[in-house]
Amino acid sequence: MKVLVKPMDITRVLVVDDSAVVRSILTELLSQDPGLEVVGAAVDPYDARDKIKQLKPDVLTLDIEMPKMDGLTFLKNLMKLNPMPVVMLSTLTHEGADATLQALELGAVDFIAKPSTAESDSALQQFQQELIGKVKTAASTSNKLKFRRPSAAKEPAASTIPLQGGVKRHNQLIAIGSSTGGTEALHDILVQLPATMPPIIVTQHIPASFSERFANRLDRNCTLNVKEASDGDVLHPGSVYIAPGDYHLTVVQYGHEHVCKLDPRAPVNRHKPSVEVMFDSLEALDQRNITTVMLTGMGEDGAAAMKRLVDLGAYSIVQDEASSLVWGMPGAAVRLGAAREVVALDKIAKQLVKHLS
Repeated sequence: MKVLVKPMDITRVLVVDDSAVVRSILTELLSQDPGLEVVGAAVDPYDARDKIKQLKPDVLTLDIEMPKMDGLTFLKNLMKLNPMPVVMLSTLTHEGADATLQALELGAVDFIAKPSTAESDSALQQFQQELIGKVKTAASTSNKLKFRRPSAAKEPAASTIPLQGGVKRHNQLIAIGSSTGGTEALHDILVQLPATMPPIIVTQHIPASFSERFANRLDRNCTLNVKEASDGDVLHPGSVYIAPGDYHLTVVQYGHEHVCKLDPRAPVNRHKPSVEVMFDSLEALDQRNITTVMLTGMGEDGAAAMKRLVDLGAYSIVQDEASSLVWGMPGAAVRLGAAREVVALDKIAKQLVKHLS
C-alpha cells in the first residue's frame, strides 16, 4: 500500500537587485534551503513588476537603490496595488537607515544589510542564516500586510490620550520590547501617549547605525521626548529612551532616580540589544512601579525575563496575535504565563494610560 506524502510548502522568492553579483549571491544562498525556491531575479522595478505577474512569488527581496525607479517608489506602488511580503536590502549608512525606516513605514516586513563580496565564509554563513530566517518570517505575514502612509503625514498631538489625574504612584517605569514589525508598532503606541507619561525605556532589535535615526523619527512625531539612550541618562517623565543598536540597555536605581546604564556584553538570545537583558535589570526595582510591554517580534527574546518580573509583582501587557506582524516574542510570553493583559496594538496605549491613571 502506497503512503502519500504531502509535499513541503515551498516559499517562492523573487530577487530584485540591479547588481548581477548580489542577485547571484542571494539566489545561491536562498536556493540551498529546501523550503525556499528562487523563482526568478529582476534587474529593476519594471522588470520586477512583469515577473511578479508572471511568476507569482510569495516574497520579494528588494534593493533600495536601483535604476529607472528607486526601491521606495516601487514599494509604495506595490503595497497600494498588490501588497506582498518584502524584505529590503539595506546599506548600514545614515542615508541607508533613513531609507530603510521609510520602507518599513510603507509596509516592508523587515530588512537585512547587503552582503559584500569580501565577506569571510563564516560571515557569509551567518548572513545566509539571517536572510533565510527573515524571508521565511516575511512569508508568514502575507495575510497581515496593509499599506501604511508615512508617519510624517500623521498629527499625533490631536490623538493623544489624556492621563486623567496624573499617575497613581511615583517612580513608575514602562519597559517595552519589540523586534520584527516593532518599529511601526512602537510608533503607533507612542504617538497616542501624552507628555505626562512616566519614563519609557525601549529595546528594539535594530542595527547600531539605525537606532539614533529611529529615535529621531519618533521624536518628530510624538508629544513625548524620544532619544537614543546614553550611559548615565537620568530617566525623566515624558521621555522615551531607545536602546542603542550596539549596547544592551539596563536601568539602575540611585537614591530616588532611575538611571540608564549601557552594557557592552555579548549578544543575548542572539540579540544586542536584548529585551531579556533590559527586563532582567529591572528585577532590583520596586515591581509595583514596573509595567512591561511585549510587542511583535521573531523569536522569544525577553519572554522568560518578563515572566520573572510578573512573578515578582510587575504588570505586563502583551500584543495579541491578530495585530502582531510576527507573534514570536509576544506568543512566547503568553505561553510562559507572562501576560497580565493580551491587547490589540491599537488598544495598548489606552490600556497603559488606564493602568497608570
